[in-house]
Amino acid sequence: MLTLPALKNLADSLPEQDVPMPVLFIGHGSPMNAIEDNEFSERWRRLGQEIPTPKAVLCVSAHWLTRGTYVTAMNWPRTIHDFGGFPRALFDVQYPAPGAPELARELQAALAPAPVGLDHDWGLDHGTWSVVRQMYPQATIPVLQVSLDYTQPAAWHYALGQQLAGLRKKGVLVIGSGNMVHNLRLLALPPNGNPNGAYGHDWALEMNDVFKHKILSGDHQALIHYERLGPAATLAVPSLDRPPRSLYRRWIITSRCSTPWRYKLKTKRLCCSTTKSWPAR
Repeated sequence: MLTLPALKNLADSLPEQDVPMPVLFIGHGSPMNAIEDNEFSERWRRLGQEIPTPKAVLCVSAHWLTRGTYVTAMNWPRTIHDFGGFPRALFDVQYPAPGAPELARELQAALAPAPVGLDHDWGLDHGTWSVVRQMYPQATIPVLQVSLDYTQPAAWHYALGQQLAGLRKKGVLVIGSGNMVHNLRLLALPPNGNPNGAYGHDWALEMNDVFKHKILSGDHQALIHYERLGPAATLAVPSLDRPPRSLYRRWIITSRCSTPWRYKLKTKRLCCSTTKSWPAR
């Protein structure tokens, strides 16, 4: 485990790399994915083995909504169990990864002139630790979170995300954790309790396909202005429901890069899926 002196020198010890770290959008789905063995947790574990080992992880979680933008800046972020109604085993999970205060300050400077506050209270919510503990179970890699300013439009978040590219060149893995199709008020349960196979409302399946097509074709403007994609988009990302709007924004923040990219969708569902972006060769 990293010592406090090592944490203080972390940002200075991250030289730029020739090939930047990839960007991940991960639909983390149910918190139970943190402790269950299923197609999602298995994929996350494989991801941790397939991509280069990061020097640090920066996660933009759908579950930290703030007025203004903040980054966690404590030495040891706490594990937040921000859910209810789940088994005791899930509440017993701790993910004791270190933070990176110096890297947080570097991020604060990199995002200027946008005001970014240093937070010492939040920690790691389940949008972060449910995924990262599957990828890096030893909890030795420093992890930071960036909050979502719910007062800003999607285009603002997209522009802010462009400024994260420099950290990726220093070996920082950027993860956006949330779901693109997310309307819990109109949740479709699997028929007969069987989760296998395609199921869901027509509008949810439609937007799942539309979003995938827009990602693969690089049509970022259509994704930023998703509300123009028709009634199905409004249902998939409810305009009056801030968390789902922000879940969608997360992908916009983390998928932007100044060089050409290609996208690989690892599962068929953006309600709980993984998108990996690598520089085009």
